[in-house]
Amino acid sequence: MKPLRVGVIGAGWWATFAHIPAIRAHPRAELVAVQSREGATAEKIARDFGARHACRTVEELLALAEVEAVIVASTPNVHFAQARAALESGRHVLIEKPMTFTAAEARELVDLAAGKNLQLVMSCPWHYTRHGREARQLIQSGALGEIKLISLLMTNPIDKLLRGINTSPTHGMANVYLEPCPGSYNDPAIAGGGQIYCQVSHAAAYLTFLTGLRPAEVFARFDRDGSRNDIYNALTITMENGALVSLASTGATPLSERSYEVRVFGTQAILQLELWRGTMTRIDFSDRRTEFPPLTAEEIYPAQAPARNFIEAVLGEAPNGSPGELGLASMEIIEAACQAAASGKTVRIRPEK
Repeated sequence: MKPLRVGVIGAGWWATFAHIPAIRAHPRAELVAVQSREGATAEKIARDFGARHACRTVEELLALAEVEAVIVASTPNVHFAQARAALESGRHVLIEKPMTFTAAEARELVDLAAGKNLQLVMSCPWHYTRHGREARQLIQSGALGEIKLISLLMTNPIDKLLRGINTSPTHGMANVYLEPCPGSYNDPAIAGGGQIYCQVSHAAAYLTFLTGLRPAEVFARFDRDGSRNDIYNALTITMENGALVSLASTGATPLSERSYEVRVFGTQAILQLELWRGTMTRIDFSDRRTEFPPLTAEEIYPAQAPARNFIEAVLGEAPNGSPGELGLASMEIIEAACQAAASGKTVRIRPEK
């Protein structure tokens, strides 16, 4: 059976770190084209990673009839236009986070993919961990009872990146092929915003991934700490079933300290996840504790999992583990949070059920 032929738009730091290695490692996929605005960069990546075509423009890549599926790994300001062009041309799409700049754009992509019967995968590695899948099954099967409250704290030491003090998000990772372009993370016109777009995009999507619920309303406060981007975020979210969510996030932490704590409170049991530490515990109201086997270091953040799942979903070998609807739910929260932070008022997205 012939391999799935994949093209990568925005072949930069993250694409060369996660997506392109995943394509090359997959026995049923072939990297056929890469795109970068810098022609010399595209040619180098194509040469080093074995792609047949080095493209300077998206139009050039999409004109290649052999490309069947596209990964959009460019900067957020061009996600929507590039993903829409790929979907309109009949290509399946994996899109990086944040999905778009607005919820309306995200909704258009979801509807377009559905109308053309194409796969649209949101690139969120947290959706592919063993604990993530187990937690989702427990919550959505009713094993915790009715979900009433979720507390979420997410930190990752990227505040200097958001402030434009440096341009490296590699956090000590060795052998990085490319560094991100200046402005990719600290220019709001390119990145959309600070922590809310860069990191809360993960946490906001995770809420719907775990619960299957969509957000109903959002109140938020941001602290820019002298930056043009938000550095500290505090969100209060009501989900469509009335469940209350407290979401706090910042990039201003020591390099050695990361937190991703999720606490889910149901009427029959609670679930405690420590995503960066790879632990998960269920405690029922009789004080019975279930400690799930911890994740290995390699399992904690499976960076290549979205591209692997994308390939397998397109080939019909696996379900879409992170559909575009999760990116849409994330954008609904991000957009409402930005509006709430600016106005000081709660923003309603949809009625509670």
